[in-house]
Amino acid sequence: MPRVAVLNVVGLTPSLVGPRTPRLAAFAKRGHVAAIDPALPAVTCTAQSDYLTGRRPSVHGIVANGWYDRSLAEVHFWKQSNHLVAAPKVWDELRGLVPGFTCAKMFWWYNMYSTADFSVTPRPMYPADGRKFFDVYSWPYALRPDLKAALGDFPFPTFWGPAAGIQSPQGTPDAASRWIAASARWIEEKHRPTLNLVYLPHLDYNLQRLGPHHPAVAEDLGRIDAIAGDLIDYLEARGVAVIVLSEYGITPVDTPIHLNREFRKKGWITVREELGLEVLDAGNSRAFAVADHQSAHIQINDPGIAGEVRALLESIPGVAEVHGAEGKRRLGLDHPRAGDLVAFSRENAWFTYYYWLDDAKAPDFARCVDIHRKPGYDPVELFLDPAIPAVKLRILAKLLRKKLGFRMLMDVIPLDATLVRGSHGCRPKSEADWPMLVSGQPLPGARMGSTDVYAVIRAAVLG
Repeated sequence: MPRVAVLNVVGLTPSLVGPRTPRLAAFAKRGHVAAIDPALPAVTCTAQSDYLTGRRPSVHGIVANGWYDRSLAEVHFWKQSNHLVAAPKVWDELRGLVPGFTCAKMFWWYNMYSTADFSVTPRPMYPADGRKFFDVYSWPYALRPDLKAALGDFPFPTFWGPAAGIQSPQGTPDAASRWIAASARWIEEKHRPTLNLVYLPHLDYNLQRLGPHHPAVAEDLGRIDAIAGDLIDYLEARGVAVIVLSEYGITPVDTPIHLNREFRKKGWITVREELGLEVLDAGNSRAFAVADHQSAHIQINDPGIAGEVRALLESIPGVAEVHGAEGKRRLGLDHPRAGDLVAFSRENAWFTYYYWLDDAKAPDFARCVDIHRKPGYDPVELFLDPAIPAVKLRILAKLLRKKLGFRMLMDVIPLDATLVRGSHGCRPKSEADWPMLVSGQPLPGARMGSTDVYAVIRAAVLG
């Protein structure tokens, strides 16, 4: 029975494969390569859901990494339950076709309560006293202690935040991807899954922090090439066919767009004051944007201003497209979780979630790594605030305070969106900046849609 591993090398594009990635280049040369016309929006949760269901968000419901829940009047980002993906997954079909089929899902998203046989995903613990402990969630539960006994604790701070992709006391630049790759080897040795889905995020960090053309990215390409190359060699030696793919391509950016600040100037945003700081009151706002990289879902609670909202969006420099009902149907984004309008930026721009007009009024979580509380994606979490003197010493002091049992706020993230130099979410003009797929098996062509990945994975397992 064929066994297959899918290595999701985040951010990999044809433009990045070459002399700086000799092992990935060699793998591509002896296999079949296709550019993937990216999922829209070209973000993690949507792309992965397109790949694993063969459907667009109009069916599976994952319109972005986050969405506005109208019934709760709350914005949700980076939720983990696989029940949110409302379409059958490729492993569901394969389980019915292949006797003894099993699937391992190693750090792909929507990894809790799925029908995969083995799952491991980042999941901190939050005791009632306000503390936070980095950890992972696994299914079956026994995977977690066994993996940690074999590999040590997952280096969570290197998975996202200012320590991701750089040398730090928390680990090496590629520590998170190395741990995940090792966990994929461990799963292979212990359970021999028929389908092993492996997430390797290392390129994502500095491509956003520095931009894809920064000279330092060459080192990141060498690191991910070594991790992926070692894993490919190991899996192929065990008779496992390997597919390498990516979710999106990252393009250089120099223009952050603050949609919610523009809406606030129009009087459409409502904030409530909490302890002297401003918190977005989504349910009482006439219109607001759920920003996610180069895409934004615009919620309009007052239908009477819908035309005015669209006209404003179309007038803002850096906004490339604005889609209403017809455009959402055409793009496969016509789902109740989608905004009333969906906007995409130009390649050199991206959308912030910022809604305050005075940084002194920014909510406390704005200066922290807090992916669930912020009503939008925030890549500025990759930076330490350069305005804080001896910021690393301040972090050490805060960690000591935490270790002694005192409460503390790790408020070291800047509020300067111009620091971000790379982003994704729109459809790049050049195919060299699209995501890609490499397989040892023949592919339908040199270009495929995001929903076509499902059939590629299916065919590889069925032989």
